[in-house]
Amino acid sequence: MKGMCPLILFATALLAQKAPVPLKPGLYATFNTSKGVIIAVLYEKYTPASVKNFVELAQGTKAWRDPRTGAMVKRPMYNNITFHRVLRGQMIQSGDPTGTSAHNCGVTVPDETRLGLQFDRSGRLAVANSGTPNSGGCQFFITDDLVRSWNQQYTIFGQVVSGMEVVDAISHAPLHGDKPVDPVKLISVTISRVGPQPADKGKREK
Repeated sequence: MKGMCPLILFATALLAQKAPVPLKPGLYATFNTSKGVIIAVLYEKYTPASVKNFVELAQGTKAWRDPRTGAMVKRPMYNNITFHRVLRGQMIQSGDPTGTSAHNCGVTVPDETRLGLQFDRSGRLAVANSGTPNSGGCQFFITDDLVRSWNQQYTIFGQVVSGMEVVDAISHAPLHGDKPVDPVKLISVTISRVGPQPADKGKREK
C-alpha cells in the first residue's frame, strides 16, 4: 500500500503465508499432485500390512503388474498417474495406471479394519477394494467428508495432516459420472519418517 512502512509490508506478507504444519514423529506419505501437495501420516502401528504394501509400491521395492506388458515390475507405482475416480464431496481415488479402476495389479493385501478407525472425519486414507474380503491391492482413496456407511468396509491406513484444500479441490472438479473431466495428475508419492524408527516388538530388551 502507498505510504506504508516497508517493515509493516514485510510483516504483513509473512502473516499472509501459510505456515507449514509441524509433523509429529511417524511415517508420512507426501502426494505431489498437479493441484498441490497432500501429506498423510501412515498408521503403521494399527494397519501394518496395508502400510507396508503401500510404502513398497510407492518406493518400487514390491513387484506389480505392468498393464502394457503384463510383466511384474519393480518401480514406483504411483508416479505420473491420475486421480481417476471421484465421488464429489466424498472421496478421490488413485492407484490405477490405466485410469479405469479395473487394472489387476497382481497384488492383494489382507483387510485390516479396526473398530477404532472409522470414516468419522475428512482426510481418511484407505485401501480401495472390489467389495469382497481381502480384495484390496494397489488402489487407494482419500475421503473429503465423513462417510460412516463405509465403516468396516475398507482398511483405513492413514490420515491427511496437510493439504485438505487440495483434496477438496480435486473432489469438486467437473465430472462425467465418477470420472473427472480433466483428471488431476498424481506426480509422485514420497515416503519419509519424522523421528526415530519404532522399536521392534519382536526383539527383547536387554
